[in-house]
Amino acid sequence: MADDFKNFEKRLSRIDRAHNRVSDGYRTTVGPDGLIAVRARRRLPQVPLKGLAYLFLGFCVFKSVAVAHFGMTGYQERVETLRSGTVIEQAGAWALQLDALTVWIASKVDPFIN
Repeated sequence: MADDFKNFEKRLSRIDRAHNRVSDGYRTTVGPDGLIAVRARRRLPQVPLKGLAYLFLGFCVFKSVAVAHFGMTGYQERVETLRSGTVIEQAGAWALQLDALTVWIASKVDPFIN
């Protein structure tokens, strides 16, 4: 009796997995033998572009506040110190290097910082 219940549970879980695969969408194709085959659509993970834009803008504002606080030369010295460090520090130096947007935001934030 217990084996029958285990087999039943296996069949139910297989049916649930098949249902979950096609719940996001499916497509049907007709094979050369005339059988209609139902295949689940592959869904790629969706990346929210608005969230990435906010993250990028927040990082630029962070860099701009640091530039306004330390000054251009002080900030560049700190980035050069990172550039001569380990691989992770070099990656941080690459991410923290000055760009036009950061300098522009820093010029607007500077009166409020100093």
